[in-house]
Amino acid sequence: MSALVILALVRKETGTEGFLVGLGLAVLPVPWLITAFRWLDRVAPFAWRNLVFAFCWGAFAAALIAIVANSFATKWIATSTADPAGANTLGATVIAPIVEESAKAAAVLLVFLFRRREFTGVVDGMVIAGITATGFAFTENILYLGTAFGTDQVTGGHGIVSVTAATFFVRIVMSPFAHPLFTTCTGIGFGLAAVYGPRGRARRVLIPLGGLLLAMCMHALWNGSAAFGQYGFLAVYGAFMLPVFGLLTWLGIWTRQRELRTVREELPAYVLAGWLGPAEPGALGSMRARRMARDYARHHAGRPTARAVAQYETYATALALLRARGRRGRAGAHFAVRERELLEQLWQRREAARPALEYAARKAAPAPVPPGWAPAPYGHAYVRGPGHGYGHGPGYGYPQGPGHAQGPGPGYGYPAAPYPSYNPYRM
Repeated sequence: MSALVILALVRKETGTEGFLVGLGLAVLPVPWLITAFRWLDRVAPFAWRNLVFAFCWGAFAAALIAIVANSFATKWIATSTADPAGANTLGATVIAPIVEESAKAAAVLLVFLFRRREFTGVVDGMVIAGITATGFAFTENILYLGTAFGTDQVTGGHGIVSVTAATFFVRIVMSPFAHPLFTTCTGIGFGLAAVYGPRGRARRVLIPLGGLLLAMCMHALWNGSAAFGQYGFLAVYGAFMLPVFGLLTWLGIWTRQRELRTVREELPAYVLAGWLGPAEPGALGSMRARRMARDYARHHAGRPTARAVAQYETYATALALLRARGRRGRAGAHFAVRERELLEQLWQRREAARPALEYAARKAAPAPVPPGWAPAPYGHAYVRGPGHGYGHGPGYGYPQGPGHAQGPGPGYGYPAAPYPSYNPYRM
C-alpha cells in the first residue's frame, strides 16, 4: 500500500517521463550499496526477508511518512509565519532530519523487537539501518532527479550544464552514502543495546536514542550546508562527511574482524565437548576458509550441500556470539535453550559441513589442523582414524553418547556433565 501511494505521489510530482528518468538514474547506486552492506554482514548474515523488509520500509513506508509529514509541516510553518522562504529553510534543516531519521529508525526498531535472535550486535544494526536508508535514498532520488529533469524540459537545459546532470553528480556520484551514513548512527545505537543484553534497561533505551539524535544532527548539518555560503556544501562534505564516512567504514570492518576473532576464541569449547571437529573453529573464523569450504562442497556434492555448509557457518557463528554474550552475563535467561537449538542445527548439517571445513582448514590455515585429519569424499563415512566415525565414535553422540552424557548443559560455561575423556586432538 505504501509503495503504491508513494510511487503515485512521486509520479504526480515529476510526471511520467521524469519519473522514468529518475527511476533509471536513482537505481544506479543501489546494487553497490547493498553489496557493501551484504559484505559487512557476511560473518553472521541476516535472513534475506529481513533485508528485503528493511529496504522496502525505507523506500516506501518511510518515504511516504517523510513526504507527507514534511509537506504538512512546511506548509503549516509558512502559513503561520507568512514567510515561505524561512519555512522551507526550517523544513530542510529541522523538520526533515527529525521526520526522516525517525521514519527510518522505525525499521531498525521493528527488526530489533521482532527478530531479536538475529539482531546480536553493532554490525547487525549498521546493516539493517544502512539498507533501510538505501531504500529511502532510492525513492528520494527518483523525486529529485525526476523534478530536475522536468525543470530542464521547461528551461531547455541539456548536457553537463543541465539541472539533471548537476543533481545526478551531487546525489549519485558525490554522496550516495549520505542517508546510509546518517541512519547507521541509529543502527549502531541499537547494536550496542543488543550487545548489552537484558541488563541496564535505561542504557538500552538511551543509547539508541542517542544514536538517533546523532543521525538527526548529521542530517541537519548536511541539509543546512548550503546556507554556509558559496562553498559551504564543499566545506561540510570535505571536512565532515568524508571523515565520518571513513570512521564508520573502519568501525564496520573492525567489528567484522572482531566477530571472526570471537568465533575462533569461543568455539574451541564445543570442540572439547565433542560437538565440533578440531579444525572447525579456525576455518569458521576465516572468511577465506569459509568461502573455500562452500566452493569445495559445491564442486564435490552440488549446490544443496554448499547451501548446508553456508547454513552451518551461520549457525556456528551465532553460537560463538551467543557464548561470548553469555560469558559477559548478557545472554539472557534463554541462553541454554538457544544454545541447544543452535547445536541441533549444526548437528543436522555436520555430515555436509565437516569434510568441507576440514579441507578449507588445511588449505587456508594448515598449521592449526592436527596431522591425520583429512576430508573424506562426499558419500563416504567421515572418519578420524580407525573406528572414529563422526556421530558414532566416542564424544560425538547426540544428544547422549559414550563419554558425553548431556552435551552443553543448561548453565553457561562448561557442560553439566564432565567433558568426554576422548581427546579429539590425540591420535
